[in-house]
Order: sequence, then C-alpha cells, then structure tokens
Amino acid sequence: MEKTLVKSQALFERARRVIPGGVNSPVRAFKSVGGTPPFITRGAGAHITDADGNEYIDYVLSWGPLILGHAHKEVVAAAVEAIAGGSSFGAPTEREVVLAETILSFFPGMEMIRLVSSGTEAAMTAVRLARGYTRRDKIVKFAGCYHGHSDCLLAEAGSGIATLGIPATPGVTQATAADTLTVEFNDIAALDALLDQWGDTIAAVIVEPVPGNMGVVPPADGFLPRLISAARSRGALVIFDEVMSGFRAALGGAQTLWGLDPDITLLGKVIGGGFPLAAIAGKRHIMEHLAPSGPVYQAGTLSGNPAAVAAGIATLTVLSGPGVFDTIAKKTDVLRRGLIDAADSAGIRLRGNAVGTMMSFFFSDGPVDNFAAAKATKSDLFVRWFHEMLGRGIYMAPSPFEALFLSAAHSGRDIRDTVAAARDAFARL
Repeated sequence: MEKTLVKSQALFERARRVIPGGVNSPVRAFKSVGGTPPFITRGAGAHITDADGNEYIDYVLSWGPLILGHAHKEVVAAAVEAIAGGSSFGAPTEREVVLAETILSFFPGMEMIRLVSSGTEAAMTAVRLARGYTRRDKIVKFAGCYHGHSDCLLAEAGSGIATLGIPATPGVTQATAADTLTVEFNDIAALDALLDQWGDTIAAVIVEPVPGNMGVVPPADGFLPRLISAARSRGALVIFDEVMSGFRAALGGAQTLWGLDPDITLLGKVIGGGFPLAAIAGKRHIMEHLAPSGPVYQAGTLSGNPAAVAAGIATLTVLSGPGVFDTIAKKTDVLRRGLIDAADSAGIRLRGNAVGTMMSFFFSDGPVDNFAAAKATKSDLFVRWFHEMLGRGIYMAPSPFEALFLSAAHSGRDIRDTVAAARDAFARL
C-alpha cells in the first residue's frame, strides 16, 4: 500500500541542502517515524495532494487551524480581498478591531486582546507580562505541555521535543531554565507542594487546559479549578494556553466549556484561518501593562496582518453558524469510536482521548492522563500504524504525541474510508 514518493524524495533531498533537516519545523521531517515526508502541492476540503499526485484524507489540517477545511471559499475570498488592498501597512486597520471584538465575544472572562503572529510569540509575551505585572521571576509549567519554543518554556515541552528525544535544548542558559519549575499534569498535590515551596517568587502558572502536545490529554475532574485556586492563593497569575484548544475544545475554548476564568489566555491556530496569527488576551488591569499603555514592551511589524485578520474573521463567522461546531465535534467522536472498534476487532488495545474537535490515540493498556503515561505507550506500534495508514491515503501527524483534527469539510464517507483503512492496517500489525 506504500505510496510512490519519487518527486517528494527529490524535493526532500534538495531541501536538506538548503534547510536544516529539510524542513522549516522539526516534526515535519518524519524523523521519529522514518521515511520521506510527502511534499504537499494543494489542499481542497478535507483532502491534500502531494507532488507525486497521491491524495490523502487530512487529519493534520496545518496542525489544527483549518477547522473549515482547506481553501474554504469564504476564507479564501476574504483573504484575497484583503491582500488586493495591500499586504501590510504597519498601521492600525479596522479589521484588527473587528477581529478583536469578535474573539472577545466568545470569551466572557477576556476584556482586552493583543494580536501577534505566532503562538510562541504570544506565550513569550504572556510570561513577560506576568513577570512585569507581579514583579516576580519564576514560572510553573506542566510536563508535556508545549507553549512554543521561547527559552523559558522548553523544559519538558512534549510534542517535537519528545518526538525527537531531546531532553533539553542547547542555547537555553542555566539561569533561564532555573526560573521554570515543572510538575506533572493532573497532579494537584505536586502543584500545591511546589507552590508552597516557592511561594511569592512565582509569577504565573501556565497550562494547556487540554494538552495537545503529549497527545490529547483531558484534565481530571476538578484539576483546573483547583489549579486556579492554588495559584491565586499564592498571588500568582493563571495563564491558559489555548492556542490549540481555543475554538477546538469548544467555541470559546476549554475555559468556556468548563466555566473557568484565567487571568491571561493565549490563542492561535483557528483564529487565523490558516494564516500566521495569534493573540494574548486577558483582564484589562493586566493587559494594560503592555506597551504603549504600560511598561511591558511588546511589538510586531506584521501583527494584525490584513490577510490573516480577514481570514480569521471569515473563519470565526462561519464556525459560529448554527450547528457548525457541534457537527464537527460529533464527527470527531464518530471517528474516535470507529478507530477504537477497528483496533478491538484486531485484538489491539487503543486508547482514544478526545475533547471537542481534537483527539489522539495511544497504544496503551491503561489510561493516559499525563506525560509520563504518554511516553510509556507503545510508540513502535504507532510508527507501524502510521505508515500503514499513510499508505492507504490517511494523513496523520507523524508523532504519537500530536493531536488529530477534524474539520467541517470531512464527510461521512471520509470517516468511513478512514475506519476501513484502519481495519486493514490493524490487521497487518
């Protein structure tokens, strides 16, 4: 069932001569699963096509942003109209205000928002803002939660770091690493002990409320409310990284799904409709510490790019239409149950975790509720399954520590074809 990748192989060889590893983001290189990454030439709806003409049902969707599918006509039209009037101004535009108002309308706890260009930039800014606001230095994060590649947040970062087997990255100083404290996700007792130990030195606790970079791992009942209470009782801010889960866990993210109220929220992916766009948002009295209102500096030449903002407005407008999000979430659950049943029929234990429109699968006999459990799963079985599925035209993330995503464009036939491919694949494992 292996696809012919002659042109992709040639492109990969060319790329490795001029781009480190041949890719512009590490996990794209297929290093943990082996083989040649297909070089994609186009996408339409739920399908992508590679340089050799192979077509795939796509469950990566640019790592989450394309919740309406590839080349959605309203998103494309909005971006084309915007860019026809100028690709960038470095000056305020009305569209930026419209997108800001639109995003805030979904999040009751947010009062102000600043647009940036990437999730890493948003996380870096949030840490700086929390430190500037509290006048404290240390940050608490959770093992397996990924908040971009800024220096202080790479400790136990999951995702690409875990996939590549890098315990820490050169280039981060010991002094920087010392200001980041790490505990296991879903372990409130460990968090309490750490907060007791470090007390008034902690500026913020940052968390993916639904981690997606150790695979999708839902929070245990009561974990997030207790996290918020524990942090605030010590004077620390709470930062929810909803770059992935915002508009994926629910319209309004995990915080509205469970009625939570963090101090600062990070957003990205879906809000840009496939273009480089992210945001940091939160309480007015905190956000007004950002320049030019306050002393905490942040700037970006391409922040609020016209095409990205237009695509974001169009995406959120369509997504918030009657029943659109709920339909995608239902399809996600249908696929999750279908793949688990397919594995069961082959005598294979597959754990499927899902929240909203994001999910992941683990070859594991037990539950996966933290990074340690995720790392203990059978990654060698995942590698074999990944290639069996790819050969059958199913494009998934090339890592056991990444999420799968569905879109409005995935049809019932796409899901049936995926489950059928999985049955064949599991039978060969």
